Order: sequence, then C-alpha cells, then structure tokens
Amino acid sequence: MSNFPWQKFYPAAVDKEVNCAAYSSVNELFEESVKKYSDAVAFECMGKTLSYSELDRLSAQFANYLTHVLKLEKGSRVAIQMPNVLQYPVVMFGALRAGMVVVNTNPLYTPAEMKHQFNDAGADVIVIVANFAFHLEKIRSEIKAKHVIVTELGDLLGGLKGAIVNLVVKHVKKMVPAYSIPGAVKLKSALGMGAAYAFKPVACNLEDPAFLQYTGGTTGVSKGAELTHGNIVANMQQISAWMKPKLQERSEIVITALPLYHIFALTVNCLAMLKIGAHNVLITNPRDMKAFIGDMAKKKFTVITGVNTLFNGLLNQEAFMNLDFSSLKIAVGGGMAVQKATAEKWKKVTGVPLAEGYGLTETSPVATCNPIDGTERIGTIGMPLPNTEVMIADDEGNPLANGERGEILIKGPQVMRGYWNRPEETALVMHGEWFKSGDIGVMDDDGFIKIVDRKKEMILVSGFNVYPNEVEDAIASCPGVLEVGVIGMPDAKSTEKVVAYVVKKDPSLTEDQVIAHAREYLTNYKVPREVYFTEELPKSNVGKILRRKIKEAHIEKVGA
Repeated sequence: MSNFPWQKFYPAAVDKEVNCAAYSSVNELFEESVKKYSDAVAFECMGKTLSYSELDRLSAQFANYLTHVLKLEKGSRVAIQMPNVLQYPVVMFGALRAGMVVVNTNPLYTPAEMKHQFNDAGADVIVIVANFAFHLEKIRSEIKAKHVIVTELGDLLGGLKGAIVNLVVKHVKKMVPAYSIPGAVKLKSALGMGAAYAFKPVACNLEDPAFLQYTGGTTGVSKGAELTHGNIVANMQQISAWMKPKLQERSEIVITALPLYHIFALTVNCLAMLKIGAHNVLITNPRDMKAFIGDMAKKKFTVITGVNTLFNGLLNQEAFMNLDFSSLKIAVGGGMAVQKATAEKWKKVTGVPLAEGYGLTETSPVATCNPIDGTERIGTIGMPLPNTEVMIADDEGNPLANGERGEILIKGPQVMRGYWNRPEETALVMHGEWFKSGDIGVMDDDGFIKIVDRKKEMILVSGFNVYPNEVEDAIASCPGVLEVGVIGMPDAKSTEKVVAYVVKKDPSLTEDQVIAHAREYLTNYKVPREVYFTEELPKSNVGKILRRKIKEAHIEKVGA
C-alpha cells in the first residue's frame, strides 16, 4: 500500500498533504478567480478572447436565466452537449453558480446514446450546439427534459466574425443539418433575458453534487458518476499542488485540445488552471492539424495536455517540429497509456518530458502522475497525488507486496460519491473506502506504479472507453446477425481497435453492412474497425460467450 514510503523519490517541492477543503465549493473558487484576475484572459477560441470579468458577467446571466426565467431550483440537471467553444465555460459555470448539476455529454453521441443519458440523468435543460440538434429532434418526444437551448459555434465570437463563422459553418461547410425543435431558445437570447436580473449566487457546499460524468461499465450500460463539489475541489487542489513548482499566477498559457466535457480536461485544464489565472486556448477541432498547429504557433504556450494519439499526431506534422517550445513548461498525457516511442520523441523535439498521469472518471479523475521535475519514469503512471492512497490488492482486497501484480485500488477525497441511482453498481466497485479500478498494476519500491493489464474487458480507443456489451447489443440488432462477440486488439494509432466476430443469420450479410448498422447506434470510436464471420462462438457451459477464447483464436488466426 502507498503511504508515501518512497519519500526520497516524491518531488521535493510538492506537499504530501494539501487542504482539499480549501474552498466550500467549485463556485467559491470561481468567484475568487474572476475577481483576482478580472482583467486577464480566461479563455480564447478562434482568435476571440474572453476575460475573467466577461466570464463572470456572462455566466451570471446564464445562471439568472435558469433561476429567474426558467424558475429552476437548486439541484436541477443541466446537460451540456458542445465541443470546445467559448459557450462551454459560460454555460457550465453559469449552471454551477445557479446551484445546478452539470451533465456533460459527448457531442458525437447518437440519438440512442443521447436519449439514455438525458433520461438517466433526469436532465431538466439541454444546451446543445446547433450542429447536432438534428439528432436531438429525433428523440425530443422521448426525453423528459422540458427546456432546450441551442447555440451556434460562432455565437460568442462577437460582431462580424461570429456572423461569418456561423454563415460558413451552416451554408458553406454544410455542418448544420436542418432541424426543428419547437420551443427551443437561442443561447444569445437566454443570456439577454438573464441580463435583466441582478445575480445572487446560490449557496453550495462540498457535499452537493456538481457533475454527472457518464462512463460505461462491464454491463455496457452507461452510468453517471456523481462527482460532488468536494470531489472536484479536492482533485483541483491535488493537481495544483503537483504542478505548483513550475506554474505561476497570470503567467500560463494552456493549450486545451481535449474536450472540456471529458473529465481530464474539465478538472486539469479548466479548473486547476482557473485557480492560477491561466489563459486557456480552446481548440474546437484538433483533428484539423493544420489549423490546430497554426493556433499553437501564435502563442508562447506553457502547458499542454492530451492523449497519446494527439501527441503522436502532432509529432508527425512537419509544422509542429518548427514551433517555438522555449516557453513550454509542462506536458501531461492521460486518458490512455503514453507509448514509450511517443514520450521519447516528444522530449527530443520539445525539450520537455511528457509526464504520464492516471485516473478514472470515478476519481475526478487524477489519482497518480509522474513527477514534472524531470524524474519521470516512462512506462509508469507515476505515483499517488497528495492525500491519495493506492493499494495493489488481490481479488479479496488484501494488499500485496511491492512487485506483485494485483488490482489497483484508490482511496482519497476525489473518489466519487457513487453511480447515480445505481447502488448495486456502486457496491461492485467499492471495497470499503477503496475504489476498485479494474486495472491490474504493480508498484515498485519507490512508489511508481505500472499498469500491466486490464481486469475489465473494456476496450480503450484513443483515450475513450468502449465496452463490448454495448457494441454487441448494437450489432445484434442487425437483421442478418445471429450472434456476436466483441474484443479489443492492439492498434498502433489508437491503442486498441474494436473487432467483432459475427455468426450470420443471413448468408448474404457483409462486413460493410454490419459496420453501417453499427454506425446508426454508436459513436464513431465504438464502431468495429474489423468484422470477421465465424460458424460459431466459444461459450461457457451456461451459454455465455467467452470473449477471452475469441481473442485467443483471433491471435492464433490473424496475429496480435
């Protein structure tokens, strides 16, 4: 068990214990920062900046709209479905300041995925970017949310620039399919209505829920991890302490390419950087590498976070190699394993280590991280953050000695309250106060931890969790499919790829038909990259499909 036995390796400048209750809520942190750094830039997107004072004003207007116009009460659920644009922090902080719970939603979700999450969370309000409103239209009558607010990508870019962006996105690039949602309100109108009221913050405490962050499960059912203000404040404090030796107030420029609806970017990039008055550069579409690198070239950026595929993609762009990295202080990789080749090349090109961290949605998310002082160990997930204990345990939850393999258990103030409305699921992942990660790891005598395998049958695609049951359910609904088993196989580009084995019901069924059917129900990263047909699937004596046997046969037939 970790209990800081490796003190000679623990970064000397990092406190081993921090005040995880330094703020009474995320809102108190926000109020402090917007006053302290009022004239500084808080967020930037597509060349437009938003100061801390403007963020204060606009988020207060949105909070007013929720409380005074919609008459919603504390604890109401506000679902946000948008990429990295200036509207995201305005809406998120506005909802929190109104005492409400933010339900982060991936904009790429299919209508079926949206329906499940909105209804499961009990969303009262949905704030959605217009590009994906056509999906919402398809399920509008099947969800319980009473209010819909729609925003266009350029809404907060101001004046002529915003109008041009919206025009190009809608009519030139054809990125906004036609939709009709009766009663939907435009975000700009909502902000205008909210401006008519004086803002009065709603009191929140550390026990109040702040976010419902949805994550899959071995059952394939997406569950909402209930993260309290206390969970988020604690992890923000822990992250801040870990990075404090290299960061200064008002001096940092952060590249945020990971979506803010993802827990990694939400806590690390948005909140921990808000505390020090950082300037956050939001990248709306990191897949457009040319534009992404162009944005980076305009800034003396000091911090960047991402997943291995993002870093690897940048390193394969000539324009990136020519950037000025003289200001870069910290680069952190998470969400998926940082590959050794990527880490080594990153340090060679930028001169800065790529420190790998580790965590889960259920831990708000960061539990461990490599030191950022140059003593990182490539291939490990580092060591526990302050106020965090990690135990390598056997199947009964008993601690194992250093060097022995077992499940990684985590204890700390950042561990979620539980899965929303799923006490049975919560009980499965808790061992007393310890959260069972489902990952198999080993700890060395210096306290560094290495993940060696996954206990769950989860598939990790570019930092996103894919659960076989969910994919199998989607494919099984294809008329020509009799049975299906889904596995994950190594992939150089995205850590793992989804592979499906199908027993045909219709002899004419093709791989393309299976994939096309899956696309109707699943976000792109969950769709199988490969489909194989087989006469039968291996099963247990009670008829359970044995994915382990499928994988073994696949390796024997196709290779790893």
